[in-house]
Amino acid sequence: MTVGNWTEAWQNVADGIPGTSTNQIPFNLFDDRCQKVFKVLSQPEPATGLTPKEVIWRKNKMRVYRFSLPAAKVTKQTPVFMLYAMINKPYILDIEPGNSFVEHLLMQGFDVYMLDWGEAGPEDCNNGFAEYIFDYLHKAVERVCLYTGKEQVHMFSYCMGGTMGAMYTTLYPERVKNLVVLAAPIDFRHADLYNTWLDEKYFDVDRLVETYGNIPPEVIDLGNKMLKPMSNFINPWVYLMEKVDNENFVHTWRLLNKWVNDGTAFPGETYRQWIRDFYQQNKLIKGEIVLRDRRVDLANIKCPVLLLTAAQDHIAPCEQTRALFDYISSQDKTEYNYPVGHVSLVFSGMARNKVYPETAAWLAKRD
Repeated sequence: MTVGNWTEAWQNVADGIPGTSTNQIPFNLFDDRCQKVFKVLSQPEPATGLTPKEVIWRKNKMRVYRFSLPAAKVTKQTPVFMLYAMINKPYILDIEPGNSFVEHLLMQGFDVYMLDWGEAGPEDCNNGFAEYIFDYLHKAVERVCLYTGKEQVHMFSYCMGGTMGAMYTTLYPERVKNLVVLAAPIDFRHADLYNTWLDEKYFDVDRLVETYGNIPPEVIDLGNKMLKPMSNFINPWVYLMEKVDNENFVHTWRLLNKWVNDGTAFPGETYRQWIRDFYQQNKLIKGEIVLRDRRVDLANIKCPVLLLTAAQDHIAPCEQTRALFDYISSQDKTEYNYPVGHVSLVFSGMARNKVYPETAAWLAKRD
């Protein structure tokens, strides 16, 4: 009997197919799989974020990295500034050699930088969007411009980082040559399940922030996973059990499992604003976000914009991201849509073979 028939035999019994019984289930194979899974889980976490980098500027927990490779030569004029969300770690963009957006852009001649928000501590719980955009993000962009001697950056922004990248571009359009937005929530009317859960009649964001200060990564992770509980809680373990003999699958599973569970705390005041001003009141597209007396007006975005959307994205559905085109003033607007999910947009065979090269080509043409 071949490895894997235990799953079919078990399903036959569960379905009550005539003539089947638990005696036909090869439990010895099941036990063998369990032992192999245990061995996988007992191994040290895989190394990630391996592209060489140096810190060119830091503030509090935040770091700005410049990446380099011995085989890569900078041939493009404008530096790429990578901006990720304030949850999880940004190394999903540089997870391993051969599966790295950072590495691909370097090999295409781009000068690549990344903002790493770091781990928020109790002293950061009162920081809101104003602090992070004006005092951290803007100063980081300014430092990259000073370091490179350039006046502008390609703003490469993913997930919540894409929302912040768009906000930054409205406030400092002179600093952004091109804006790339990957799977970012913009119009929060299109977050159906999130909106049901976060309805202000039922969800008391003030009480949550007052209880926790900074919101623990486990809280954020639970909310995201509950969007598709079977896919997020059950399927990864089922797939690991079924494919534990496939070395390539196991390697990829371990990388992604490490990153998914490597969350960071969400600064309390920023989380409060994220829920209330964005999800509950959808102020971004209404032009009602005001930071230090400056209005965040999406119409101020006039530079070329590239949207990367994922057809199977349940975190930031395509409609939520592509709504950006309805509010900006840019004439040069492009969307690339891919048949993948939120994370697979940057870490998958599709990302490696299509997303990386098509994004690099779009940027090169407008460099």
